[in-house]
Amino acid sequence: VAGPTGIRPTGLRSRRIGMARTEATDGPAGTRPTADIAEIGSRRERAADPEDRISAGIGAMVRAGRILPSKAGRRREAVTEDIPGAVTITGKSAETENKMDREEKGLVREGERVDSLDRKGYRIIQDPQRFCFGMDAVLLAAFAGKREEDRILDLGTGTGVIPILMEARYGGTGYQALEIQPDSCDMARRSVALNGLSDRIEVTEGDLRRAHEIYGASSFDVVTCNPPYMTNKHGLTNPSGPMAIARHELLCSLEDVVRETARLLRPGGHSYFVHRPFRLVEIMTLMHDYGLEPKRMRLVYPYVDREPNMVLLEGVRGGRSWLKAEPPLVIYREQGIYTDEVKKLYFDGDTEE
Repeated sequence: VAGPTGIRPTGLRSRRIGMARTEATDGPAGTRPTADIAEIGSRRERAADPEDRISAGIGAMVRAGRILPSKAGRRREAVTEDIPGAVTITGKSAETENKMDREEKGLVREGERVDSLDRKGYRIIQDPQRFCFGMDAVLLAAFAGKREEDRILDLGTGTGVIPILMEARYGGTGYQALEIQPDSCDMARRSVALNGLSDRIEVTEGDLRRAHEIYGASSFDVVTCNPPYMTNKHGLTNPSGPMAIARHELLCSLEDVVRETARLLRPGGHSYFVHRPFRLVEIMTLMHDYGLEPKRMRLVYPYVDREPNMVLLEGVRGGRSWLKAEPPLVIYREQGIYTDEVKKLYFDGDTEE
């Protein structure tokens, strides 16, 4: 499972270093093979090309929900096996692909992969042997809000996916990200550089438990966090160090997260968390105790007839007692088919070819 929630975002296009062609992997954005019109030519010319007919057909199937975005790349790869000279589509012209290869060279380490976030052409570097982000990060980036002038901090940023996705959604500058693991911090910095966002997103290596000492108290308008969900008493600790740190409260506790968030926010500032519903009482109690009044909540369900397995929470420092429970967010309409709302969260605007 790509993330700690048991739900896997599907559809990332991945470029693994040292491999001859692009392979389809799981991720949050949905595979949308697109055509560079200037490179390929008119629609009539493209229609005569079997490569483009396949791309258009599979793209339409993804948008219609008939196949999973994550399966689109594999479906297309299987179809094109018999076409002489066929290569796995990346949605870019040859010139753009060569430029991307040059950008990636020197930024991506052996064994890492580059995944498309399908927003503004942004990509992210990930190491499958460490920890790859899940749907929870995508939903949190969509749930959180930011005004252009806001200063925002993501605590425990991992590979930096949340500030990158938020910049893609809201623009602006003033994004900060804090990560305690040196390798993850380095990967996040390289992902920021890969997207040309070094002047907008700054990644700092440091301990979340000392965040107010690193940045100063009352210095942010928005703080986001996708914290570890499990205590040492919940489930088995993953034997892999980076994955264990991401999933279990080994280097910080839920109270550490809430306390530091409250210290970092200016009065009236907003916090955004994603967590598991079974800890909802604990989360809300801590938020209230530290002056982060819960203001908005949304439960996330894998299917309409299942129990929720994620909760999104917004708090306001010094806010009055008033909680809005939003309509539930359902991920799948049926097995392997996203609901329309989730598709809107994944796809970057118009999904036309």
